[in-house]
Amino acid sequence: MEKPVSEPSRRRNLVIMGVKPIMNYVVACLTLFNSGSETVLIRARGKHINKAVDLVELLRRVFLKDAVVRDVRVGTDTLRRDDGRDAQVSIIEIILTPG
Repeated sequence: MEKPVSEPSRRRNLVIMGVKPIMNYVVACLTLFNSGSETVLIRARGKHINKAVDLVELLRRVFLKDAVVRDVRVGTDTLRRDDGRDAQVSIIEIILTPG
């Protein structure tokens, strides 16, 4: 009997863009691919969206020349600000495969 997949194990291929240098995210993606992930989901919100696009292009130009962008999804997240108001923030999700 197959063991049910828990939520954390389904998201092992997720890279969330933030304030770290872009090379940290390059290493994270390469590590996921080298450990057997067939796809990597790169997710970014707001001002980090441009860094996610830069990451994918850097991977495709320099590190994984055969990498393929399988899907790009855009949308909006609703976040609660410190003052209690809701804020709409743009998101992007890029699904990348090693080729």
